[in-house]
Amino acid sequence: MSEQGPVALTVIAPAHNEAENIAELVDEVGSACGALGLPFEFLIVDDGSTDDTRARVIEAMQSRPWLRCIAMTNTPPNKGNGQSAAFHAGFRAARGSLVALLDADLQNDPADIPRLYEEMQRTGADFVQGDRSAVRSKGDSWVRRAGSVVGRLFRRWLLGDTIRDTGCSLRLMKREIGLRLPLEFRGMHRFIPVTARHLGYTVVELPVNHRPRAHGETKYGAGIASRAIPGLIDCFAVRWMRSRRRPVTSEPVGPTARVERPEAEEVAV
Repeated sequence: MSEQGPVALTVIAPAHNEAENIAELVDEVGSACGALGLPFEFLIVDDGSTDDTRARVIEAMQSRPWLRCIAMTNTPPNKGNGQSAAFHAGFRAARGSLVALLDADLQNDPADIPRLYEEMQRTGADFVQGDRSAVRSKGDSWVRRAGSVVGRLFRRWLLGDTIRDTGCSLRLMKREIGLRLPLEFRGMHRFIPVTARHLGYTVVELPVNHRPRAHGETKYGAGIASRAIPGLIDCFAVRWMRSRRRPVTSEPVGPTARVERPEAEEVAV
């Protein structure tokens, strides 16, 4: 709950050593979500930071009741558990029925969050995925562009994945989707959109902005060479998990089937 009542939207950003970006990130998310007119919260997941990231978040929390901090535990020395694990923790701590994800490095533009929400309302989709490809293609080297094309071809061949920019963390979805994602496995954050589709949810794409990093260094990224082989192995792993997935829905039967249960309070979005 927030001072405005039940939370409708949770924004989640994993952060590993992003102290220089925290103040601006918090201000931009606050402005973007405040313009929506929905009760919201911003949840920053401190993923094993060794700088002042956590202290900067806690300081900002003093004047912002909608800001929260979750600290990952059992992280390797001087490292984090990774984006997949951080998103896993964030989904379980989220209180909104809708969840927006973005990176903490300010390369994703929080001003796009209202646009994602408007697209979800317009299309009735369960999930809106950001697409930076039109913006990034202008600044990326030909090697990176070629690697992206090859990667998309393999993902389409192995998984039927037609999402254009799976590497874009900026996305909006129903929280129930996040709770069903196997994000305890490393690298699974790259397969969030296609997994949502495998689970039967409607996923649409929307062009979004992409900005150069202003402070700090890339923490979760990797070079093309070090990403290609693990990425291909992950594709086969996701394909195997999809083939093994079985329905887990159920319903009560018999004399006790009509036992009344209290209804959870929901927010109309």
